[in-house]
Amino acid sequence: MNFSDLGKMKDMMSQAKAMQEQMEQKLSATVVEAEAGGGMVSVQMNGRKELLKLTIEPTAMGSNASDLELLQDLIMSAVNEAGRRADEAMKQSVQGMMGGLNLPGMN
Repeated sequence: MNFSDLGKMKDMMSQAKAMQEQMEQKLSATVVEAEAGGGMVSVQMNGRKELLKLTIEPTAMGSNASDLELLQDLIMSAVNEAGRRADEAMKQSVQGMMGGLNLPGMN
């Protein structure tokens, strides 16, 4: 390997680090929402899959144990859907970023 190759490798590493930092910013800035039970439970999540907001309509709170189980199921459903949406948003973002690199097998 000659010095020219080392310089190219250093440039590639620098570009990769810049892309990683850009992706980290996008992950934090991307916000997805999902709901369950016809809107009785809604969540907001960022691209890092951190739960940002949880909203439970007062009507979701029932008076018996089965209502509590339903509410727990709705919360899990809304959080899981938000996670899927975050994954999809990031997948689309990565594809857009990688498309500009002209890497074999990435286009």
